[in-house]
Amino acid sequence: MEQANPNISENRPVIRQLDDAAINRIAAGEVVERPASAVKELVENAIDAGATRIAIDIADGGKTLIRVTDDGCGIAADDLPLALSRHATSKIDGSDLLNIHTFGFRGEALPSLGAVGRLTITSRVPGGEAASIHVAGGRMETVKPAALRAGTVVELRDLFFATPARLKFMRTDRAEAQAITDTVKRLAMAEPSVTFTLRDVSGGGEGRVTFRADRENGDLFDALHARLARVIGREFAENALQIDAARDGIRLYGYAALPTYSRGAAVAQYLFVNGRPVRDKMLTGALRAAYFDFLSRDRHPAAALFIDCEPTLVDVNVHPAKSEVRFRDPGVARGLIVSALRHALAEAGHRASTTVANATLGAMRPEPAQPAPARVYQMDRPSPAARQMAYQAQAPGFAELSRDYSGSVVEPAPAPVVEAPVEDLPLGAARGQVHENYIIAQTADGMVIVDQHAAHERLVYEKLKNQMAENGVAAQALLIPEIVELSEGDCARLMQVADDLTKLGLTIEPFGGGAVAVRETPAILGEVDAKAMILDILDELADQGESQTVQARIEAILSRVACHGSVRSGRRMRAEEMNALLREMEATPHSGQCNHGRPTYVELKLSDIERLFGRS
Repeated sequence: MEQANPNISENRPVIRQLDDAAINRIAAGEVVERPASAVKELVENAIDAGATRIAIDIADGGKTLIRVTDDGCGIAADDLPLALSRHATSKIDGSDLLNIHTFGFRGEALPSLGAVGRLTITSRVPGGEAASIHVAGGRMETVKPAALRAGTVVELRDLFFATPARLKFMRTDRAEAQAITDTVKRLAMAEPSVTFTLRDVSGGGEGRVTFRADRENGDLFDALHARLARVIGREFAENALQIDAARDGIRLYGYAALPTYSRGAAVAQYLFVNGRPVRDKMLTGALRAAYFDFLSRDRHPAAALFIDCEPTLVDVNVHPAKSEVRFRDPGVARGLIVSALRHALAEAGHRASTTVANATLGAMRPEPAQPAPARVYQMDRPSPAARQMAYQAQAPGFAELSRDYSGSVVEPAPAPVVEAPVEDLPLGAARGQVHENYIIAQTADGMVIVDQHAAHERLVYEKLKNQMAENGVAAQALLIPEIVELSEGDCARLMQVADDLTKLGLTIEPFGGGAVAVRETPAILGEVDAKAMILDILDELADQGESQTVQARIEAILSRVACHGSVRSGRRMRAEEMNALLREMEATPHSGQCNHGRPTYVELKLSDIERLFGRS
């Protein structure tokens, strides 16, 4: 008697073909994550159809109703059933999946929505009759005549009614409505020539408009600037730098905010590739790297950046929702972002954001009976004896102080020769010093208050960085190279950036297997834990594709040196010293913010000052 094979079960799994309804519901789980995903797909279809006006109506956070109305080219009555079939699209012919010029191309959105909700499409093409088709839970009805002047109306009701388990993962109506608003705003940024209207009709009736952006006129940058002012806010537009650069077939344009206009979270970072909103880790890492030297770790830059290139240079078919992209040469795109932003920030010079002045005016309130001590952002003040000994080291190239000095400003007997009145210069002329920390300067149309320590700290820091760039980073050789054991994959990833690390004073070599030998470390860091540094670099490489660990540590040392070598709080300065500091700030890039991203000066217009005293 033969013994049965214990590894073969009598109940073998049977391979079967899923029906169309199940296939569409599975696809819907990839494409339609939440109501905002449905809005994104429908609005992108409207943009692809050439619409100039798009209206979006939602109810209960999009769970019970999403209606998108556009004035695009429409869908012919005979094509309506085909439009609800999987992988049916008018946007590509399937011969080249890299040459894509539209938002949609997969042909999955409409059948996926029809599989999990109640979908009705009403459309009319120029010269044709309007028609309508309805599908619920994947069951399609016949095409019927309808009344519509032009364009298309797509109405989606009871999203996920066919997959009730999915409803349990929905957030509150308010949270879902906010996600829809964010989605519409991103699409509105990419299309300044299109009018967008978002209306909440929960509870019936006309509802209320929660977002509206009318069509903008003008050239590319004028229209984009006006649209960003409407979507992100006028403060962003007032404090944003225009970006326009190109390299190797890739163009970067848009607006990036000054470092002093930063946010506590990465909520004001908008990135687009060929007009498509994306959330790409490589691009956000490049944005962070561009501001790396100007913001502390708890602050985040604000920007709306657009990358345009030939479709063959970027693959948008790497994610069902098309929210991620892959560049053929990611290094070019990343390098373009970093260099263009740093160039724009350098050209901004000493400029600081207008929000600094607004915050200052808003903070001017009657003083309490027992005022709290003023906050001191820099290092604790040294003792008077230590401060006196440090005066010479602190001098920023100005005349040495004598033992007797005054905080009042007396212009020196030969007045400095300038081509224009000092008050006409951007930071004006020093008129006094208060609390041995703040310089008061008069400008042609107002006044400037300068934090002397923060300002000079930035100036010294920029000088140190320039010196290091000219002379390189000094490296110290280890008497006994430190061997760090890694996996072969980590070792290969680390050796790919070995040349870049060498420029920063960190020299590594392969040591057989997965090990590396650390032979030199940056001298400015002193004694370092080489293994810990290598592991930190690998973590950054795995997370962001590039590492700034060594550079961050070096620049942290430079920043500390700059802090020690700058004009201290509590030191009185003469008129020529204060004016020299102002002139040096005007000539030094990035002097509008200190090494931690805080403003170095506040500018108040005369009209603002007069308003404080009720004179306007």
